[in-house]
Amino acid sequence: MIPNRTTRRNFLRTSAFAAAGAIAIPSLSGFAEEAKKKIPIGLELYSVRAELPKNFTGVIEQIGKMGYQGVEFAGYHTWDKKPKDLRKLLDDNGLKCCGTHTPLITLQGDALKSTIDLHKELGNKFLICPSLSAKDGQGWTNLAKQFNDIAAKAKEQDMYVGYHSHAGDYKKYDGKTSWEIFFDNTNPDVIHQLDVGNTLSGGGDPIAMLKKYPGRTKSCHLKDHGGPKDAAIGEGEIDWKTLLETFEAVGGTEWYIVEYESANPLPKIKTCLDNLHKWGR
Repeated sequence: MIPNRTTRRNFLRTSAFAAAGAIAIPSLSGFAEEAKKKIPIGLELYSVRAELPKNFTGVIEQIGKMGYQGVEFAGYHTWDKKPKDLRKLLDDNGLKCCGTHTPLITLQGDALKSTIDLHKELGNKFLICPSLSAKDGQGWTNLAKQFNDIAAKAKEQDMYVGYHSHAGDYKKYDGKTSWEIFFDNTNPDVIHQLDVGNTLSGGGDPIAMLKKYPGRTKSCHLKDHGGPKDAAIGEGEIDWKTLLETFEAVGGTEWYIVEYESANPLPKIKTCLDNLHKWGR
């Protein structure tokens, strides 16, 4: 069982996730047209990390009944379930796999092929690295070059590789954040999984980043910032109308992914979804 204090890094360290789908990657030039379509809403399963070990199938069923359209895995934990069984469970509950947070080591060298093959079983095309670190700006540039190589190999298999933002990604080196150094040096095929709450916590501006890297935020994390403790989406201080309109106008966004990191998540993740629906999402 995973304790409530489990960190994302420890959660992923005990995992070796996999599964995915072969869906052709569209040209980024078409993101303005794609934005006119309604963006589906998924849930990052890290939100229910303490509940899943108790009743994995039941929690997935609840997520589907709430009206979520997909789930993003944060590692493939010891659920004793094979990718084909997970795929069936998702299918039975009207859910798609909208991404996976998978450590850098699973994207490197020979491991990449195994990761891609397993993800294809689950119908997922987004392989997102949740955490990176470097000691200086040159280190971030070197990581960017590595991701260009990984993304090129993934694209051959109709997959995207991307990086997820944390507060620490807005530390500056010679006046530029590590997030910007990384994405200024990556090709457009490396996607920009912007986490709204994390970006604001680090002093970053999510709207500015969406506009700076148009069409690259194929997948994003929605969580509130400010306001009362343990705020669900719509209970904090974010101007969601402006933010969501920006995702839809310039982000090229294919999935909104809700993430709720505090205790008692099941009622809160429903509140998050209900509020997004109230706003026409």
